[in-house]
Amino acid sequence: MSYRVRLLVGLIGTALFVIFIAGLSHSISTGFAGFSGGLPFMIIAIVVCSAALFDFWDECVRKK
Repeated sequence: MSYRVRLLVGLIGTALFVIFIAGLSHSISTGFAGFSGGLPFMIIAIVVCSAALFDFWDECVRKK
């Protein structure tokens, strides 16, 4: 796969994943899902999104 295609597909996939996890974290934190105090999930979501962004950078952006 070419560099541009990898970059575009990786960016779209990572962006959709981060937006989904951020929305899920927001809905849990506001009590929409019936949970109160979504801080532990928010911390986990930040760690997972950071790992996804690092993987995107490592696989798609960085020249090997």
